[in-house]
Amino acid sequence: MAGQCVSLDTEAGVIEMELYPEHAPETVRNFLNLAATGMFDTTTFSRVVPDFVIQGGDIWSRDGKVSIPMGTRARRTIPDEPNKILHERGVLSMARTDEPNSASTHFFILVKPSPPLDGKFAAFGRVTKGMDVVDAINKTPVTDEKPAKPVRIRKVTVAACVGTRTPSPQ
Repeated sequence: MAGQCVSLDTEAGVIEMELYPEHAPETVRNFLNLAATGMFDTTTFSRVVPDFVIQGGDIWSRDGKVSIPMGTRARRTIPDEPNKILHERGVLSMARTDEPNSASTHFFILVKPSPPLDGKFAAFGRVTKGMDVVDAINKTPVTDEKPAKPVRIRKVTVAACVGTRTPSPQ
């Protein structure tokens, strides 16, 4: 899992992210599995909180039908892995309900620091390129955190990171 990067090809542009399996191994394994099997392809950023986050990973927002295996996979939860990565601008983290160990497929990218999330949510990566795309998605008109026109993720690609990886947060 080490050295794997993920690219989200969205309708608004490309977002590239590096992952930190040393801080959240189960979360990274889950995310890479979902990405590599195409589960995130054609889904949308279905939740946008202005000046806070964009949230994706809702399998039910896929373009087309959700198969029974996909639906079953979307309901599988993973253990919480809070860690020392600070929830700063550009950090990738798992969304969950208020219930412990309820994260599944939903993820979010922060547009501003959010210290209240530190040590509570599983931060597991960081945007390395495309924060302008994240910012553009965050500026889309919303009603009750629902985008008027959700931005679709066309394709998610997993590949070895190219170039120098940002030092992992301690």
